[in-house]
Amino acid sequence: MEPSQPYDCLLWLSFGGPEKPEDVMAFLRNVTRGRSIPEERLALVAEQYKLFGGTSQINEQNRRLIASVKAALEEINVDLPIYFGNRNWDPYVSDALSQIATDGHRSVLVFTTSAYGSYSACRQYREDLEQANNLLQAPSELEIVKIRHYFDHPLFIEGLLSGIEETVQGGFTITSPDAAVIATAHSIPMEMANRALYVDQLASVRRELGSRLSSQHDRPIEVLEAYQSRSGAPSQPWLEPDVSETLKDLAQRGVRQVLVVPIGFISDHQEVRYDLDTLAASTASSLGLSFFRSPTVSNAPQFTPMVIDLVEEYLYRREPKRISGSAPQSWVCSAQCCLGES
Repeated sequence: MEPSQPYDCLLWLSFGGPEKPEDVMAFLRNVTRGRSIPEERLALVAEQYKLFGGTSQINEQNRRLIASVKAALEEINVDLPIYFGNRNWDPYVSDALSQIATDGHRSVLVFTTSAYGSYSACRQYREDLEQANNLLQAPSELEIVKIRHYFDHPLFIEGLLSGIEETVQGGFTITSPDAAVIATAHSIPMEMANRALYVDQLASVRRELGSRLSSQHDRPIEVLEAYQSRSGAPSQPWLEPDVSETLKDLAQRGVRQVLVVPIGFISDHQEVRYDLDTLAASTASSLGLSFFRSPTVSNAPQFTPMVIDLVEEYLYRREPKRISGSAPQSWVCSAQCCLGES
């Protein structure tokens, strides 16, 4: 490790998910703690997990990504041990920080599996880190820095484009006048969205994808906005339109094939597999639409190099790489970054 490196380990921080059927309800209670969600509602969600063997793929996918990043760091002779922690399931972030402190590390760089800024995608992770850090016995308290929002990293965009082109090769006719491209992200409450840059960040990714696709295929291609995975009370405004409503609108306009690009998700976990591959695909079929879904960005060859580049930004204070027109970000999240609901 070079003496100038200000961090001595990397924490890979994610959402978490159950890895066996008997853990599903306990996991869902963790996710919804403090929100007064009825057990009946949780039981309905648990049924969705049964469609996939009663497990989530997210931990397995994270372990695969960690192995890839670890190998890439070794190739460039960067000595940065990687630890894995989750917000809602084992391995928990508190256990990861405890192990980091036990192993003698003191300065932690954190990569989260969320590219955008909102309360649940950014600030809540930082709150989890602060709470876990406060549980450590002095003098074990750690210096922790979370890597910036990386939706605007050029390799993030190129990774999404790689997935789109893979789907085009698989049969989606992107140049056809009866084809449409829809970009989806997790819906959040409007009040939360109004206190973060989430919507603007998503819009910048859609614009960049539309511009690149238009150039590559020599025709104007608009990447449409849609949201998925809403979980709030019907009376509470959330970001719209829902992807199912977008599909219905497109069918009425004569569209016959759709490509859904999950730009708001890093990996093909439960909300992608159920809300898109199951629900949205079923809706499309009922409307007579040919349905295609591109892989999430972590499946692209550009993803691991992007993580390495982000790590090096912080290790060596290198100038951040961003797509043209992206608003500058601070190295460290500000006090007003990604506030929750008031």
